[in-house]
Amino acid sequence: QVQLVESGGGLVQAGGSLRLSCAASGRTFSSYHMGWFRQAPGKEREFVATISRVGISTWYADSVKGRFTISRDNAKNTVYLQMNSLKPEDTAVYYCAASSSTWYYRGDQADFGSWGQGTQVTVSS
Repeated sequence: QVQLVESGGGLVQAGGSLRLSCAASGRTFSSYHMGWFRQAPGKEREFVATISRVGISTWYADSVKGRFTISRDNAKNTVYLQMNSLKPEDTAVYYCAASSSTWYYRGDQADFGSWGQGTQVTVSS
């Protein structure tokens, strides 16, 4: 298992930007594919983006494509989510997660075995 701690959430106006970070500890970070998910009030948690072990391959939900960028720094055991052109509908608790599955790119939460506690992102209109 790997332990994950998110940071970087906050309150931002529509059109603004935030960068979320997720620091990992425990087993070798570079052995995990990583993902970001979010859960808005009253809604189920949903896929946002995933990135492969070495950061070559990335996948995004259609709702964030072109606005969000997932990246990782294996030397720092950290995965990032750069969020630009934020919209009120991006308001949610954002979670990072780690996967050992070859199917991680589908963004299915069942493929992710370790989760952080989440960080709140609020976008005001």
